Amino acid sequence: MYSPTEAHQVFLNYRGEELRYSFVSHLIDAFERRGIDFFVDKYEQRGKDLKNLLVRIQESRIALAIFSTRYAESSWCMDELVKMKKLADKEKLQVIPIFYKVRPRDVRKQTGEFGENFWTLARASSGDQIKKWKEALECISYKMGLSLKDKSSEAGFVKKIAEEVQRVIAAIEIDEEKENHFVNHFGEKRKKACNCECELLISKRCKTKKNL
Repeated sequence: MYSPTEAHQVFLNYRGEELRYSFVSHLIDAFERRGIDFFVDKYEQRGKDLKNLLVRIQESRIALAIFSTRYAESSWCMDELVKMKKLADKEKLQVIPIFYKVRPRDVRKQTGEFGENFWTLARASSGDQIKKWKEALECISYKMGLSLKDKSSEAGFVKKIAEEVQRVIAAIEIDEEKENHFVNHFGEKRKKACNCECELLISKRCKTKKNL
């Protein structure tokens, strides 16, 4: 279920050339069948500024970082990941790492075939950019995620991801409901207390003037 204007529940961050018409297409189908609202960049017009995608990430509640062998070939994937880390650090976004036939250690340490692709990209990039990418890869890959190994069932893996996303969405909604209740309940009490204090202060001022 894709909405171009409403806030999205899930943002998909992945290497399009590698996964768009295979794994990610099955994941999208599972989300649509379960009524999970999501954003995937295949709907974004090519040639647009990266800022458009960064805004989409900021609008989302959850982001899936789908790490695959060729993920680190893309500076767009890496820049999206940096944005996701910033929001996660501020507790404004929940990021779930998905390891698609790649070891978490290779993502974290930029080793193996994943690492080779990363360092090929890094050779054409600035030092500050590389530092941010490495920090994002390490931070996100340490989070609790899901892994698909070689010769494992992709259908079962897709189902597992969809179930986990639904669980996280439900937990977020419960937390938001509790937070709104807390603000409404205690915020009203504080407002009343403030009014009482103000009235008392005004009353004292009036009595002082009369005495004068």
